[in-house]
Formats: sequence, structure tokens, C-alpha cells
Amino acid sequence: MRNVLVIMAALAVMTIGSHAQQAVAPVTAAADVTARGETVPVGAGIDTDAADDPAIWRDARRPAASLIVATDKKAGLYVYGLDGKIRSFLPAGRVNNVDLIDMGTHGVIVVASDRNDVTRAQLQLYRLNAIAATLEPMGAVPGGAGEAYGVCLMREGINLHAFSVLKDGLVEQVAITLGAGNPQGQTVRSLKLATQGEGCVVDERSQTLYVGEEDRGIWSFDADARGPVSGTLVAPVDGSQLVADVEGLALVPVGRRGGFLIASSQGDNAYALYSLPGLKPAGRFRIAMGIFGATQETDGIAVAPGSFGADYPDGLFIAQDGDNAPAAQNFKLVSWRDILRAVKP
Repeated sequence: MRNVLVIMAALAVMTIGSHAQQAVAPVTAAADVTARGETVPVGAGIDTDAADDPAIWRDARRPAASLIVATDKKAGLYVYGLDGKIRSFLPAGRVNNVDLIDMGTHGVIVVASDRNDVTRAQLQLYRLNAIAATLEPMGAVPGGAGEAYGVCLMREGINLHAFSVLKDGLVEQVAITLGAGNPQGQTVRSLKLATQGEGCVVDERSQTLYVGEEDRGIWSFDADARGPVSGTLVAPVDGSQLVADVEGLALVPVGRRGGFLIASSQGDNAYALYSLPGLKPAGRFRIAMGIFGATQETDGIAVAPGSFGADYPDGLFIAQDGDNAPAAQNFKLVSWRDILRAVKP
């Protein structure tokens, strides 16, 4: 009887007509990978909802001495080693997202989105002291009128630009001047998403800014301060490759134009890969149960190519784990080589 009902249902669908709306495609299968490490949970196990976003600094001379900067969105900034142990903690308050960039003679600059005042976003600036594994405060610059959420950085010659993503979808492009005194920031352009955004990343090779709008998908904008302010929806939430909410974004450049854009597909606890250029879907993966546990409801992600030692020979991917019970949230470390072998993009 069940087979008869299935056949009758199929015939009914066929007779609906060519102009009928088609059903949404099923979620594309995600390949399983397992983490090779994890960080100590944030908040000393007190608060189970606090970790949010990581950034990676690679020590080119001593890859195994590389560092991870990550946010506790209710308390401040952690610096971790690749062994996951806490190297230092800075009580910066309610910082949501973080990014870092090598600015040459100015050192490695770390910028965190400051939401201590939900009506007035700030961008906190620090210099990473790699030897001591600490963050040296440099000051703060305005990040826009509203609640700070996402942040990502772009180096343009000797100039530093920060993209401050506010909770209501406003994206402020802030030109930051670094000098002997406190940094100075000036908003040079405003971009807008219709609804809430957060994750963002810049491809400096093409000066393209990618921003995630949680319920709609990934947008691309010209990152040049003189460029147009309109964006293009380049990877929509389709329930197949990308499932809402869209959260963290990360990018792996390969050569002059190639590589991958990665998005946290939070709605199904997976990660979506898109090939560059063109952003064609290139597969999906999830961090499955292993020695260090699986990940769920991931917010921020980060990725960096190059060797990070024996466990991460071709690159390092880090994901926030939204459910690390019974402990507080933390961050999982995954080999980029393992991801590529599993997904086969």
C-alpha cells in the first residue's frame, strides 16, 4: 500500500504544471572531519555561552609557535597556543569578533569589535607581542552608531582599513592611521545589508569584501573606499549548500585568484566551501565526534594556509564550538589537509 501511495503522489506532482514552484532541494551531504585539537574553554567553565570568534597568527619561522586570538564575548580576549592552552587573557569586556593583520613596521595588529556600549560601536586595537603571547593595548576608534558585531581587516599598501559590521546590517569602512600615538579612525564609506549581518572577510587580491547576512546569504562588495556601495548576493541561503544562519566567514587564497571561501552554515552545524573566483559551491564538511568532540551552532571561524607543524602541515582551520557541554564553549582546531581530503573539492 505504501508503494501505491508513493506512486500516486509522484503522479500528482507531475500534473501540477510546469510553472508550479519547485520544492527546495535537500541539504547537500557534508563530509566528516575530526578535530586534532581544542582550546581550553572560555570563562573558566562558568558561562556556557561566551566564546565567539577566533583569529590566527602564523609564525613563519617557527610554525608550531603560532598563536590564536579568540573572543569571550562577555569578558575579553584570549591568546592560545596551538596546544590549546591559555597563554594570556585580557579583560576587554564585551568584544564580539576579532581579526588580525601584519602591518609590517607597525607589527601584527589585532582589532576586536567592542559592544560594551550597544549604541556606539568601537574598534579596540592591540599589538600582538608574539614572544610574550600578549596583547598590548593601542587605543580604540569609532566603529559606527549601533551595536558592534563583526569585524575584518584589509591592508592597502601602508594603510589599514577595518570593516565594522553592526547588528542592524550597517557596515562601516573605517580607515585607521597607525603612528607613534593613539590610532586614529575615520569612516570613509557606509554599506548596508537589509537585515542582521556579522561575519566578514576581505580578499585583498581582488579587493573584494564578503559579508554574511544571516538569513539571506553572502554578499560581495568592492572593498575600495572609492568603489560603489551596492553589493551582490553571491551565495544565497538555499537550504542545500548554505543553511541559515550564515555566521563566520574565512578565506584561503591560492595563487593570484584561486582558493576557497568558507562559511559557517549554522543551521545544520556544517561548513560550506565555495571556490574562488566565481564562488561555485565546492562541497561541505562538518566537524564530527572524535577525541575532542564535534561542533554545533558555530559562530566564528578562521583559516590560515601554510605549515603549522606536524598536525597541521598544510594549514589550520578553527571553529567556535557552540555546545561544548558540560564545559563552557571553546574552539576546535582542524587540519586543512584533512578537510581537503574529505571534501575533495
